[in-house]
Amino acid sequence: MNAEAIVETIDVRKSYGMGEARIAALDGVSIRIDQGSFVAIMGPSGSGKSTLMHIIGCLDRPSEGQYWLAGEEVSELGREQRALLRNRKLGFIFQSYNLLPRSSALENVLLPMIYSRNEKLNADDRLERARRALEAVGLADRANHRPHELSGGQQQRVAIARALVNAPALILADEPTGNLDSASSTEIMDLLGELHHKGGTIIMVTHSAEMSAHAERVIHLRDGRVERVEENGRRPHGRDL
Repeated sequence: MNAEAIVETIDVRKSYGMGEARIAALDGVSIRIDQGSFVAIMGPSGSGKSTLMHIIGCLDRPSEGQYWLAGEEVSELGREQRALLRNRKLGFIFQSYNLLPRSSALENVLLPMIYSRNEKLNADDRLERARRALEAVGLADRANHRPHELSGGQQQRVAIARALVNAPALILADEPTGNLDSASSTEIMDLLGELHHKGGTIIMVTHSAEMSAHAERVIHLRDGRVERVEENGRRPHGRDL
């Protein structure tokens, strides 16, 4: 049985500017990413990988082409509709963590639930879910610490807990180890690998071949197009050898 596509782009194009100043950031990108996959997107500066991530993350929409997320065509959705979709279906992990500096780790993890408009969860339910998310990334004992009291690796773990707390259909990781030393980078990639092993779907933008080796598949972009796709030979989740 074929896996269900969580992401599918069909001839997606994205342009900026007009006339002679027009720049084609994406030039006909068609990709499919199945549920339960771990995919890395790589490319040099100007290749279009950040633009593609913004479109997949519903932060922008294509100039032309179609984008399907979890079976829903979202290319023409307005800003507010995309914001609701981001909160319901996507979890983001950023290079710079993007934690609120004056809030505790627990308060940072709570944020997505506050904005989710999920009336089924009361305050106690949200608190318990946030605590479980911190426990899942090994930071239950740091719940009341503010970001400046945590190491870079610990801050990124808080960011991962925040990304997971709404049980997203897709996790988007944008250079998740870019600000970390090698030991912390290994810890974060091991954690992402564990999340994938448990069934999570992950798309990671990275410039590092070492980090991309953790993914099942690597999509290489150049000049706004898919240059090649590499299979890393890793077993897809849930499939026997």
